[in-house]
Amino acid sequence: MALIQDEKKKAVAKAAIDEIKHDMVIGLGSGTTITYLLQELAQRVKEGLSIQGIPSSKKTEKLAIKLNIPLAGFSEIKQLDIAIDGADEIDEHLHLLKGGGGSLVREKIVASTAKKLVIIADDSKSVKQLGAFPLPIEVVPFGWEATARKLAALGAKSVLRKNNGKVFVSDNGNYILDCTFDNISQPQALHENIKQLVGVVETGLFVGMADKVIFAGHDGITVHQR
Repeated sequence: MALIQDEKKKAVAKAAIDEIKHDMVIGLGSGTTITYLLQELAQRVKEGLSIQGIPSSKKTEKLAIKLNIPLAGFSEIKQLDIAIDGADEIDEHLHLLKGGGGSLVREKIVASTAKKLVIIADDSKSVKQLGAFPLPIEVVPFGWEATARKLAALGAKSVLRKNNGKVFVSDNGNYILDCTFDNISQPQALHENIKQLVGVVETGLFVGMADKVIFAGHDGITVHQR
């Protein structure tokens, strides 16, 4: 029987839980698939698994506290053993487009501090080339309109993200511009060009960062490694 999307997310979360070992420090990503991972992790902790987690968003932090998952911070932790996160798009080279939930900066900080980055997703996130999903770019609120014009010069059609009619504000107090490009055939070059713009904090392009991607599809679990 074919798995529906919600069941796929639960299945991939269960598959990923085996990546977590005793005494690890874990980067906890954001998003609906990670919610299922946290539920699985909480059960393992209840059964005696000793870990520490560093959440990549306030929403993840709040849920982890509710589930009694032990948390730590970068003041006492220098490196993570592993980070597990989701993605909005994953291409055939395991490059990622992230930030649909608005936590891309914290997610990238967590991912870049981990020895290993594991991405979990249902197979609808697998794409040949990034860019069908608008690229989230976190920008400083002051002069965001000027930043958007600079992005337009790079070929972006930018939309200021809003939530319930109000401007969306990230956990870092910044705005998000959701940018559509005609083509993201060279994600590394595009990321570098965007990062050079004054007013840009970070992009949702995670290029060459994922070590392993675990997909849940209609026929079960598949694993892709860099």
